Amino acid sequence: MDIKEIALCGVMAALVCVATLLVQVPVPATRGYINVGDALIMVAALSFGPLVGGFAGGVGSALADVLGGWAHWAPFTLVIKGVEGLLAGLLAKRPSSKPHLLIPAWAVGCGEMVLGYFIVETVLYGMGAALVELPGNLFQMVVGGVVGIPVSRVVKKWMKA
Repeated sequence: MDIKEIALCGVMAALVCVATLLVQVPVPATRGYINVGDALIMVAALSFGPLVGGFAGGVGSALADVLGGWAHWAPFTLVIKGVEGLLAGLLAKRPSSKPHLLIPAWAVGCGEMVLGYFIVETVLYGMGAALVELPGNLFQMVVGGVVGIPVSRVVKKWMKA
């Protein structure tokens, strides 16, 4: 880990936190909220790899939970969003990774997020509440791909220049 990666971890975690705080749609059934932070988690993971993606996803999102008044979700978010960024970054950083392989990296990373929250919500609040939040988490997944994949491609090109 070099100084550039350390700086990227901090900057991307801050961007994930801000993006997560900008749009918050509360879901009373689970005492949680829908947000667009996954777009920046995907940018971090697909552009800079598993370490930056995992750190930015976990720490940035958990910090947003704490700052936004959702602190009860922070421990779960730290793990779920951290693993999301880690998985997407690992798949995107494979030596054979081509631009079209960013889609599976996004799908696995964000798919883990949807599944992770579904499991936690089911345990904490029951299947009914988890099903209420499922469309919102799927929305977050879609936004993560629609924004994250093209932005990460631009960032990667810019970083090579």
